[in-house]
Amino acid sequence: MPTAADTTWNIDATHSTAEFKVKHMMISNVKGSFPKVSGVLTLDESDLTKSSVAATIDVASIETRDAGRDGHLKSADFFDVEKFPTMTFKSTRVDSTGGGEGTVEGDLTIRDVTRKVVFTVEGPTAPTKDPWGNMRVAVSATSKISRKEFGLVWNTLLETGGALVGDEVTITLDVEFVKAA
Repeated sequence: MPTAADTTWNIDATHSTAEFKVKHMMISNVKGSFPKVSGVLTLDESDLTKSSVAATIDVASIETRDAGRDGHLKSADFFDVEKFPTMTFKSTRVDSTGGGEGTVEGDLTIRDVTRKVVFTVEGPTAPTKDPWGNMRVAVSATSKISRKEFGLVWNTLLETGGALVGDEVTITLDVEFVKAA
């Protein structure tokens, strides 16, 4: 529950990235991003552990630099954006390990499957005023998930015996927030 010490910060999507990386053919990484991300940080600067964050990603905004792959990822084989147009994250615990670093644990929902995920976080940065008078903070966060645990199970086997798409997905977030008026 917000307190008097809390401040509200909105994600600035034009200065934020939500990216992922997954193995392709067990030999290289394919990267992609979701440009349409929104959310709110409730920040308690005096005690970061009392802060919280909630975010929503428009799954149809996926970009991997290949229109065919993007279309396949939007299909029922993967994200099924017609049935599940968004993925969400809502923090349940924030820990500060000192030195501007910490962890954020929360519920990540993809395809109506919710799992606990822990992000390693750098930040938030000290509030900084932009040239237009808005206050901003930023965080960087990373985590790894099993795509199969979220119902993203499509795959095909290679002649060499491996899988076309790896299971482990690395998530990288670089998010800038603007203080709400």
